[in-house]
Amino acid sequence: MAEIVIMGAGLGGTIMAYEMKDHMRPEDRLTVVTKDPVYHFVPSNPWVPVGWRTRESIEVDLAPTFAKRGINFKPVPVAKMDPGANSLELEDGSKISYDYLIIATGPELAFDEIEGLGPQGHTTSICHIDHAEKAAISFEEFCKKPGPVITGAVQGASCYGPAYEFTFILETELRRRKIRDQVPMTFVTSEPYVGHLGLDGVGDTKGLLESEMREKHIKWLTSSRVKKVEAGKMTVEEIADDGSVKATKELPFGMAMMLPAFRGIKPLHGIDGLVNPRGFVLVDKHQQNPKFKNIFSVGVCVAIPPMGPTPVPCGVPKTGFMIESMVTAAAKNIGELLRGRQPIYRGTWNAICLADFGDSGIAFVAQPQIPPRNVNWSGHGRWVHAAKIGFEKYFIRKMRKGESEPFYESAALSMMGIAKLKNVTTD
Repeated sequence: MAEIVIMGAGLGGTIMAYEMKDHMRPEDRLTVVTKDPVYHFVPSNPWVPVGWRTRESIEVDLAPTFAKRGINFKPVPVAKMDPGANSLELEDGSKISYDYLIIATGPELAFDEIEGLGPQGHTTSICHIDHAEKAAISFEEFCKKPGPVITGAVQGASCYGPAYEFTFILETELRRRKIRDQVPMTFVTSEPYVGHLGLDGVGDTKGLLESEMREKHIKWLTSSRVKKVEAGKMTVEEIADDGSVKATKELPFGMAMMLPAFRGIKPLHGIDGLVNPRGFVLVDKHQQNPKFKNIFSVGVCVAIPPMGPTPVPCGVPKTGFMIESMVTAAAKNIGELLRGRQPIYRGTWNAICLADFGDSGIAFVAQPQIPPRNVNWSGHGRWVHAAKIGFEKYFIRKMRKGESEPFYESAALSMMGIAKLKNVTTD
């Protein structure tokens, strides 16, 4: 019997549990350890601050579903990790030993790296449902006394899509409330151009997003570094291509939402050979750590180098389908190891994204997500808004049923030529 442990129960950890259950042997035991017993569909968070969703509508109580699937569940945060001893120490003092470990913790949000940033400072956030609910309170207060709005993503951020989504969703709601004319909007981003997304663009995301912003009267600042945030004022430095500061601006705001940079969670920090200096987990093409061969990792906590040099640091996003690709490869490879064979499966890291803009949206397909690509397509229209709503309902239903990829989903993806795994090789 092998003890298999998954750290984290967000997008990556939850579907990892479902897929691992399908690929392990009957005698093996699977345990999920996480700080939060409830799964939240993070892509819905941009809808929460404007009142289009509630916490209850996008959450799944994992305990009953895991119990139904025969998955052990321990909703206690990890305090310390000892990969040499194959063990985890939890915050309640207990210890868990493992034969195989999958790290799927997601990131720690680095608000503290910028003075005044985040829900404990002067800006709101949509990274977590708790933050989004707090932002909803701030938004209702803001609407009583409208003023300038700043949205975007700070230096080192690696998740840009939700910043664009929230910007346009907020703009749509302001129009519906008939107060858009009282709200100047500015998008501040570390990206070298609008629509870069940490990926050097996908299709014509630059043209599509710039056009949307012009049409909606949203100004933007690119290659920008947030120096500090004070009550009602954000100090932003525009950075030239040579790294020098070409302008410093003090932007007033009545409400601001800025996505932070990410880093790995504290229990992983400083473990030589496991993580990089930011605490992200190092993996090879099989999602396996090069030093600790019984440790795999999937999701936002995986270390991926940036696309290339930019005036302001831009991280690479880990999108939903890309994470699912990692999960399938990791689950199959652990299944191989359990049966005395070597890992052979590699994720395609393909990306399919739906970015909702409130009453329209942008979709893109990148195969793979990291260029150069075999497919590099983006499109826009009202259909994206409807598709995002449909996908939300479908995915939450899957999580509640304890499924990862039903046969009809596999068939549909196959017909579209979108795969999670590369062709199997023995290298």
